[in-house]
Amino acid sequence: MSLKIGIVGFGSFGQFLAKTMIKQGHTLRATSRTDYSQLCHQMGIQFFRDVAEFLEADNHVILICTSILSLSKVLTSMPLTPLKTPTLFVDVLSVKEHPRDLLLRVLPEESDILCTHPMFGPDSGKDGWKDLTFVYDKVRIRDEAICSNFLQIFASEGCRMLQMSCEEHDKLAAKSQFITHTIGRTLAELDIKSTPIDTKGFQTLVQLKETTTRDSFDLYSGLFIHNRFAVQELENLERALQRVKEMLAQRMNEELGTENT
Repeated sequence: MSLKIGIVGFGSFGQFLAKTMIKQGHTLRATSRTDYSQLCHQMGIQFFRDVAEFLEADNHVILICTSILSLSKVLTSMPLTPLKTPTLFVDVLSVKEHPRDLLLRVLPEESDILCTHPMFGPDSGKDGWKDLTFVYDKVRIRDEAICSNFLQIFASEGCRMLQMSCEEHDKLAAKSQFITHTIGRTLAELDIKSTPIDTKGFQTLVQLKETTTRDSFDLYSGLFIHNRFAVQELENLERALQRVKEMLAQRMNEELGTENT
């Protein structure tokens, strides 16, 4: 089934998803704070400057591709009364409890909600989505056909489909994605650069720094502010570094003490 999908927030990630959806034959509309009308015209997408007109366009799916930090403002400012029929709202944010709670609070009761996180982006997914992980939680689904058709967009590209609660996602993401970004940002603060004697391990660290800092600080801070498990993981990281320092100090005292006896 070909879906009519409206994208809210047509930045790099929205554009990235749109290319595959168009290739699959879905009809796309978009709205965004920035005027992407020329780009949308080139891609065969109808662009709406007026959000009310966008919502009146009878979309099967409204796909939320805003930043984490702007989500609340975007959702609460949307005039949802023009929605003609029950609609499936889908978010693709890197945190999950935050958008789930907002969507449940703001949307009409008859709107369906699917919270998702494609664990890839324009860099990692540029050569296709095969074997890349797509996490989703059916928060409130009445129209299983529309939901299934939307999920098939990713399944048909070969994604590893993983159904998981928003809470479990955020717990795991705090231990993986947030820590990865934190290490990358810390390496950037150290200003590490390639040297003539790089080991493979150090090259990996330089690549991590470059990859994580390509994402905006807004994204990184959103991973911290709107994932309630991130504070604990940051404290765990600080304690781990302190333990390593203590182990080094103990070994140094043992070695130097031996030399002086």
